[in-house]
Amino acid sequence: MSAAALAVVVVVVFLLALYLLQRYGDLRRQQRMVLLGTLLSWYLCFLIVFILPLDVSTTIYKQCILDNANQPTPVNQARHTYQTDNKSSVNPTVSIPKVCEEPWSYIPDGILPVFWRVVYWTSQFLTWLLLPFMQSYARSGAFSRVGRIKTALIENAIYYGTYLLIFISLLIYVAAHPQWQLSWRELQTIGITAANTWGLFLLVLLLGYGLVEIPRSYWLLSSYDYLLAKTYFKAAKMATEKASAEENLADVMEEVAGVHESIRYNHGLRKCVDTIIAKCPAEYQEELRRNTERSRGEQNVLPTNGVLFKLHKKVISAVQRQGQSQVQWSILLEQAFHLEDVAKSQSSPLRHFTHSFPSEQHHGWIRRFIYTPTVEWYWECVCRQGFYRLLAVLLCLLSAAVVWSECTFFSTHPVLSLFAVFVQMAEKHYNYICIEMACFVSILFLCVCVYSTVFRIRVFNYYYLVPHHQTDAYSLQFSGMLFCRLTPPLCLNFLGLIHMDSAISHQDRIQTSYTSIMGSMRVLYFISDGFYIYYPMLVLLLCFATYYSLGSRCLNLLGFHQYITDDHLTSDLVDEGREHIRRERRKRQKTEDGENRRWAWRDRYGAQGAAGWSRAGYTEINDDQSSPFPEIKNSVITFRSDGEEEDEQHRSLLRDNYSDEGSPNRRSTGGRYLSLSPSRAGIFDDV
Repeated sequence: MSAAALAVVVVVVFLLALYLLQRYGDLRRQQRMVLLGTLLSWYLCFLIVFILPLDVSTTIYKQCILDNANQPTPVNQARHTYQTDNKSSVNPTVSIPKVCEEPWSYIPDGILPVFWRVVYWTSQFLTWLLLPFMQSYARSGAFSRVGRIKTALIENAIYYGTYLLIFISLLIYVAAHPQWQLSWRELQTIGITAANTWGLFLLVLLLGYGLVEIPRSYWLLSSYDYLLAKTYFKAAKMATEKASAEENLADVMEEVAGVHESIRYNHGLRKCVDTIIAKCPAEYQEELRRNTERSRGEQNVLPTNGVLFKLHKKVISAVQRQGQSQVQWSILLEQAFHLEDVAKSQSSPLRHFTHSFPSEQHHGWIRRFIYTPTVEWYWECVCRQGFYRLLAVLLCLLSAAVVWSECTFFSTHPVLSLFAVFVQMAEKHYNYICIEMACFVSILFLCVCVYSTVFRIRVFNYYYLVPHHQTDAYSLQFSGMLFCRLTPPLCLNFLGLIHMDSAISHQDRIQTSYTSIMGSMRVLYFISDGFYIYYPMLVLLLCFATYYSLGSRCLNLLGFHQYITDDHLTSDLVDEGREHIRRERRKRQKTEDGENRRWAWRDRYGAQGAAGWSRAGYTEINDDQSSPFPEIKNSVITFRSDGEEEDEQHRSLLRDNYSDEGSPNRRSTGGRYLSLSPSRAGIFDDV
C-alpha cells in the first residue's frame, strides 16, 4: 500500500504542475527548455509539499518502535508475569506498551533519504544555477546560441558573485572557531543554511501578506458591489495599459520598418533583420512585405549589431506586452458584463439568470442540463454570498492559528503551538490518518498563502504571471526560482511548528528523513537559535500592516494606483472604468445587432440573393442600422443602378474607409492606424 500511495502522489503532483503550466504558459510557442525547466521546478516543489506528511507519519511510527524498545521490562516478560499471577499482581508497576501499528502509507527505510536528496539538490541546482542562466538566455536579444550564452554569462556574473560572497562570509565565521572541524558535510550544511536563511527572509514577507489577504479576499468576493467597483477600477487601469502597450508596439514597429529599409537583401545583417520581422505581428509583417519594392529618397545610417540586438529584445517585449493587455482586457470585459448581469438578476422578479452576451460555453450540455439558468440564479443570487463568507471565516481561523503558532512554536514546555498540539494528540492514539491530514492541511494552507502571493505580485511589468497562456518565459522561470527557494524553508518552518525539528525544539527525537538531509543547523548557532526562532514572529507585524493596507497606501502615494475604498483617486478611476465598460457594451451590442440583421436579411431573401450582392451592399447595410429592410434593399438597388461616376465615388469612399481600419503602420491623432498611400515616396514619412 505504501508504494501505491507514493506512486499516486507522484502522478497527481505531476498532473497538477502540468495543469498550472498549461494555464499560465504557452505550450505551443514557448521554448521547450523554458517549459521543461519551469515544469521541473514546480513539480519538485509540489512533491516536497505532498510527500512531507508521509515522512512525518513514518517518523512517528519509528519513534514508537524506539520507545517500546527502550522499556525496562520486555513486553513478553510483562505478559508472562501478568498471566501467571493474575490475582496477586506480583509486578503491578510494569506497564504493557502498546503495540505500534504500521501506518497505511509507511515507506521502508532507505527510500525517503535518497528521494529527498534527489529532489532537494535538483531543485537547488535549478534555482541557483540553471534557471537564472536560462532567464538571461531567453531574454537575450542575440541572434545566435553563442551570443545568447555569452550574454547570459555576463549578466549572471554579478548574480553568482553575490552568492559566493555570502558563502565565503559564513565559511570565515565557521573557520574562526577552532573547535569546529570543517568537513564536506559541514560545508554542505553551511550552504543549505545560507539558502534557507535567504528563503525564510522572503517567506515571512509573503506569508504575512497571504495570511490576511486570502481570508479577506474571499470575504469580499461575497459582495457584488465591491467586486463591480473594483472591476471598474481595473478597467480604467487596464485601458491605460492597453493604450500604452499598443503605442509602444507601434513605435517599435516604426524602428523595425526603418531597419527593414536600411538593410538590403544582399547585406550581411539581413538574416538578423528577417529574424526580427518574424517576431512581429502578422499584420505588420504583411504591411512590410507590401513595401519591399519601394525605396526611400534618403539613405538611412546602417545599424550595428548592438542596435539590432536591442531592437530584437524590444520587439519580443513589446509584442508580449501587447498580447497580454489584449487578453486581459477581454477577460476583464467578461467579468464586468457578468457582474452587471448579476446585479440585474438580483433586482429581477424572475428566478432566471440572463446573460447579456451568451458565449459558446453557455450552450454546452452542462449549462443545458446541470447548471441551468435557474440553478445559476440560485447560486449567484442566494447561495454564493453565504458560501464565501463561511469559507472566509474558516480561513481566518486557520490564519489565526498560524500566527499564534509562529509566535510560540519555540515553547516545548508547555506546548503552545496549535499544530504541535494536534499532531501530538493524534500521535498518542496512533491515528496516522489524522496526523497526515493535519499535516497536509496545515502545510497546504501555508503554501497557498505563499504561492498565491507569488502569483499575485507584479513588479513593474517585469515579472507578472498572467493566466490564459500569456505569461512570458522570464516570468515563468522566475516563479520556478521562487518556488524552489521558498519551499525548503517553508517545510522546515512547518516541522518546527509541529516540534519535529530538534534544531529548534531541542527534543531527543528521531528526525524526519527530510530534516536529515539538511544537516545539523547547530553549526551556525546565531541562525539556529536566533534567526530561525525570532524572525518568524515578524509575521504578526506584517499581518497588521496588510490588514490596514499600509503597503497599498504607500504604493498609492508613489504613483502606483491601488484600490482603496476611501480614496478620491480610486473613486475617479471607478467612474472612468464604468464609462469604458459602457462604451464596450454599446460597441458589442451594436456588433451583435448588425449580425442579427444580417442573418435576418439572409433568411428573408435567401442565400442566392445574398451571394449575388457586392461588398458595397453589405457596407450600406452596416452603416444604415436604423433603416428597415425594404429601404435597405432599395438603397442597394439604387446604388448598383446609378451611373459610373457615382459608382466610382462610392467605391473610392469604401476603399478609403477600408484602408483606415486594416493597415497597422500609420497612426492618426485619434490613435488609429492608417494605411500607407502608394503615392508616398517612403515608409512612415507621415510619422
